[in-house]
Amino acid sequence: MSRELTILIADDEASMRRNLCDVLHDEGYTTIEAEDGTAALEIALRDKPDLILLDIKMPGINGMKVLEHVKREHPSIPIIIFTAFGNSERPIEAMKLGAYDYIDKPFDLEELLLVIHRALDYACVLDELNELRSQVSGQTSMQETLVGSSSKMQHIFKMIGKIANSDATVLLQGESGTGKEMIADAIQRYSKRFAKPFIKVNCGALPETLLESELFGHESGSFTGANKKRIGRFELADEGTIFLDEVDSMSHTLQVKLLRVLQQQTFERVGGEITLQVNLRVICATNQNLEEKVRSGQFREDLYYRLNVIHIKVPPLREHTDDIPTLVDHFLEKYKPGEKVIVSRKVIDTLLEYKWPGNVRELENIIQRALVMTDGDVITVEHLPIFFQDTKSDEISSVDLTQPNSLKEILQNVEKKAIMQALEKSDWNQTKAAALLQINRRQLFTKIKQYRLKQ
Repeated sequence: MSRELTILIADDEASMRRNLCDVLHDEGYTTIEAEDGTAALEIALRDKPDLILLDIKMPGINGMKVLEHVKREHPSIPIIIFTAFGNSERPIEAMKLGAYDYIDKPFDLEELLLVIHRALDYACVLDELNELRSQVSGQTSMQETLVGSSSKMQHIFKMIGKIANSDATVLLQGESGTGKEMIADAIQRYSKRFAKPFIKVNCGALPETLLESELFGHESGSFTGANKKRIGRFELADEGTIFLDEVDSMSHTLQVKLLRVLQQQTFERVGGEITLQVNLRVICATNQNLEEKVRSGQFREDLYYRLNVIHIKVPPLREHTDDIPTLVDHFLEKYKPGEKVIVSRKVIDTLLEYKWPGNVRELENIIQRALVMTDGDVITVEHLPIFFQDTKSDEISSVDLTQPNSLKEILQNVEKKAIMQALEKSDWNQTKAAALLQINRRQLFTKIKQYRLKQ
């Protein structure tokens, strides 16, 4: 257990509070005392202790009212009730109001400490689960929409519709940045488990020892530094879905344990002896060729076939570049919702010619950068990274003095090119083109007529 945990002791008997403080200090806890219900409620709401020991019968506000108020404001704080009423209905009422447990007075200290340990363990697990669920909720509230009208993306959308409501294991295979996690999100969102936990683990981001504990949990004392029990992600995902990204990075030892989960839906925590049963769906993703890894002995063949029940090949962006204009519009709306941002035709053409080694993720980063770089609401090639920009000399700055043109003709040619460039950058929106040239719209209109410019 953490040695920073704080316990509020609310009891009108000073000797009871003093004795409990001594015992809890020996256990490494910090304590706060309250001698009546009013003080207990004020401290609980202000300091939010990790646990409350609460007597029912106290001066001022009684313990039941304190319990009710605290549970309304801070429902995750475990509260253990002291009662001297034996088998009365008060303890039952307290449990209905959300008390973690109740202890009859006089009580055994060992029994009380055991209940305290359990309550704090429960609160720790509850906090972790609520945090994970809030992350999922946050992801859902800002959830990405799968975008694409190309035949390859439409095929994936149809696959999602067919498989979402089954419990079959899914393997997503594709290069980094192609949107594998978004597809996993969509599968879970349209599944019968959509209201249940959706837990994500990047297997490649953790070393083997930490990953094993992250996935399966561990018992207190199972290894150096394991000073409290940890609930693993498989356990937290019970009744829901778990997404294992970069599953190919698992060691052979973990591959065996994962195979057992897939076959039997059972496992033990690290250092534990109790076999835990779960009911969950597994979605995996990899940017590697697992078949080659199986042939080279780096990945278990039996695990591969267990994972590869439903296989979805996610194409790289260079194979469906016709989705780029739609994706650009999507990212513009994501980062500047409701605002009309114009992207020049040359920008789109430039993006269509690029090879996209970073796939959709790279495109999103480039659009986000362009929105930051532009001062207005027009994105031109100049707002793209330097490797996108034309390295040729600017036509406006290069003047051919070998031709017998007067200074007036030279200036007119430069002016004409500048106006044409501004119009192209703004997709012939004259208001925006005038703003780029820092002239008013009437002046621009006159120049367009003068030079007989056409789109």
